[in-house]
Amino acid sequence: MRFSRGVITIAIIVVVLAVGISVGLYHLLKKAAPLVVPEAHCTARTPDGELYLAPEQAQISATIAAVAARRRLPERAVVIAYATALQESKLYNLDHGDRDSVGVFQQRESQGWGTEKQIMDPVYATNKFFAALVKVKNYRKLPLAEAAQAVQRSAGGYAYAPHESDAKILAGAFTGRVPQAVHCWYPPGKSPVPQAKATEARKHLARALGSTAITTKKRGWLVAAWSVAHAEKYALSRVGYGGATWSNDMRLTGWQAGGKSGNRQVELS
Repeated sequence: MRFSRGVITIAIIVVVLAVGISVGLYHLLKKAAPLVVPEAHCTARTPDGELYLAPEQAQISATIAAVAARRRLPERAVVIAYATALQESKLYNLDHGDRDSVGVFQQRESQGWGTEKQIMDPVYATNKFFAALVKVKNYRKLPLAEAAQAVQRSAGGYAYAPHESDAKILAGAFTGRVPQAVHCWYPPGKSPVPQAKATEARKHLARALGSTAITTKKRGWLVAAWSVAHAEKYALSRVGYGGATWSNDMRLTGWQAGGKSGNRQVELS
């Protein structure tokens, strides 16, 4: 079957245009790819499972664990606190709620929890929650929903129980019981306070934890988890502890072996 010279010329032009358009689109998409940057995020990974968290959720989780450690509370208390916070606020520090309820635990000024400003402080709110929890008789042995409801006195106390499995994952990760369990990433240069230094991070940690001295490996991993969770807030790009290092590297999915850090100090930079 023969084609005229004109038809062949048109076919060649079409092929050349198609190739040119394809090459152009390829280079355009290649240039645009770096602009598609994921949002800052965290993960908590333990033998009980894995949870994806927004940075604020991770920061509040770390704060709850630090306050519990300062008060020398058992992990069961931490699990109850997490389940309560997951139900009440999804681990966010909300400035609104039912009637005058605000904060992580949706505490109410009119019910004697403190002023609105105080309740909006996660360290204060967590301390108030634990102070009420330890007054609940046999809270360690009670079903989680009963213990939480004894503190919260909400309209639907049954709603806390479904969060127990997620609360156990968070407790294992943020109390330091499970090493290398918390990993976060944030876009470089997006920290709200790029001038912040490790000393500032430690100062804020001390407010929740008290002494930041590393007396046990578990405490060391609690401090490490807190530091990673707050990495974006305090412009940290590297945390080292126990011969492992977390880096704010999008290509990494967890802690990497190596680094100068031992078991006596958590290194921040």
